[in-house]
This record gives sequence, structure tokens and C-alpha cells, in this order.
Amino acid sequence: MTDFFAALGLVLAIEGLLFAGFPSAAKRASENIVATPDQTLRLIGVASAVLGVFIVWIVRG
Repeated sequence: MTDFFAALGLVLAIEGLLFAGFPSAAKRASENIVATPDQTLRLIGVASAVLGVFIVWIVRG
């Protein structure tokens, strides 16, 4: 469970740096996400989840 919270903290830190460093790019990315069809977002979400699990599996392997 501590690994989960460490990973969550890392995600929040990276997102925070992106929003702090490039706020206009973050706004444009958010607008693009809203305009993207649901099916495409689902596909990207599943692919990201699979890639994330694979990376953790390789690193922790």
C-alpha cells in the first residue's frame, strides 16, 4: 500500500510541475481532451493502464 501512495504522490508532483510550468499548454490539452470522443479516451486509458502495469512489472520484477 505504501508503494501505491508513493506512486500517487509522484503522479501529483509531476502533474503539478506541468501545470505550474506550462499553464497555457495544460489548458489547451484540457480543451483537446473535452473535444476527444469517449471511445478514443477509453482506448487511451486502457493502453495507459496496461503500459503502467507493464512498467511496474518490469521494474519490480
